[in-house]
Parts: sequence; structure tokens; C-alpha cells
Amino acid sequence: MKALLRAEAAMWRSMFVLIRRRPLDLGPGETPFGYLGVVKPILFVLIGLSVVEIPILDLIIKNVVPWPPARWIMLVISIWGLLWMIGFYASMKIHPHVTGPAGLRVRVGAGLDVTVPWEDVESVGKHYRSLPSSKSVQFEDDGDRRVLAVVAAGQTSVDVRLRRPTTFTLPKGPSEPVQELRLYADEPAGLVSAAREWLAPAEPSTRP
Repeated sequence: MKALLRAEAAMWRSMFVLIRRRPLDLGPGETPFGYLGVVKPILFVLIGLSVVEIPILDLIIKNVVPWPPARWIMLVISIWGLLWMIGFYASMKIHPHVTGPAGLRVRVGAGLDVTVPWEDVESVGKHYRSLPSSKSVQFEDDGDRRVLAVVAAGQTSVDVRLRRPTTFTLPKGPSEPVQELRLYADEPAGLVSAAREWLAPAEPSTRP
């Protein structure tokens, strides 16, 4: 229940921030990278369908269901669903991935937020992948490496190899140790370039 309440509060807060058009909360030297490119068309279609569906459903219930409160109950539920989708979009918009002095910060809306310090990163490379599942957080084996994939619409586009097995704090608790983190970014080349600039003083990346 607490997790649901936190998610609900985050949705409304994100929507408020987006409406107010406040600048992203970035520190010195930090660069944001969005991941909405593959998600935005789906969300906009769902939002558009909901906008059309609400008055149609209201009209049907008004003329078919003899119990008047049913109309208002369904209206509230439909509007809440529409606002939830807008809030979900807003949460991803205002919580991008970030490269900066502390490391690579990987996020999915307000629900997932992990930072990989640069000293734990072996290399960063661009690599588009399609996964069979669209779950936001997935684990898989790639040879002898255990991989944590932070997915957008069933895709990742950046591979982050780690120097040692690493555990991350996820919404459901600590993850199992992984040797690689994969994520989706709309501009993977830009994220990889920015990450390699931070890695360069320690050890230049040789991975393509």
C-alpha cells in the first residue's frame, strides 16, 4: 500500500512540475538524456483514445444503466486513468538519465533511480537490442555475465560493463549481483560520448 501511495504522489508531483515548466533538477557538470522516444507514440495514442472514450462511455452509461451513481463512478475512474497516463509521461519527462561527476544515473520515471559510479564502470558502448518482454526491469544471462536491463518499450540501446559484480537498489529491493547494466536512451551515441569523457581520466574505453 505504501508503494502505491508513493507512486500516486509521484505521479501528481511530476504532473505539477511539468505543467509549471520548471527546469530539470541538474547539478554542475550533469547532462540529461531522455528515453521517451519509443514510449511517447504509445502513450500519446492511449491518451488520445482516453480523451475520446470518456464522453462516449459517459453517454452510453447515461442511457443504458438505470443507476445514476454508476455514471459518476465511471467518470471519476476514466478521468483518473487519463490523468495517470499524463502523470506517467510527466514522470519520465522530468526524470531523465544523467551523466555527471557522481557517475551514470539511470532512471525510469520516479520509480527507479540507480547511480553507477565511474570507478565501477569498465566500458560503455552503443548497442541496440530488442527484448521479448516490455517489463521495465529485467535480468538475463549473456554468456558468463549476468545482466540487468532497464528497458523502454522492450528495447535497450546502451551497454555498461561493470568492473565487478554489483548490486543495485531497485523498487522491490536489492538486485542480485550483475556484471552489466543495459539501458535505453533516445541518443545513445551522445550518452556514450558523455560517459567516456568521465571515464577518460581513469581508463579510456575501448569497447565500440
